[in-house]
Amino acid sequence: MEKRNLKTNINNIKICPRCKGNGYFTVKESVDHPVDKVVQCPMCKSEGELNDPSDTIIIDSNGMHRLQ
Repeated sequence: MEKRNLKTNINNIKICPRCKGNGYFTVKESVDHPVDKVVQCPMCKSEGELNDPSDTIIIDSNGMHRLQ
């Protein structure tokens, strides 16, 4: 994981909506054999975070602001 400034989201990092930041999720193996199987998240490549360049939210001492 890369280091980033927590005050401003300059790297536009978002939590992965598929694995909810875990990097993995569980799925049923099949209908006939309903055993939970743990799989790596392909959306975020098991990092738990996504780089979203369209995210323009800045957090500072005055609160959260969206750039327009």
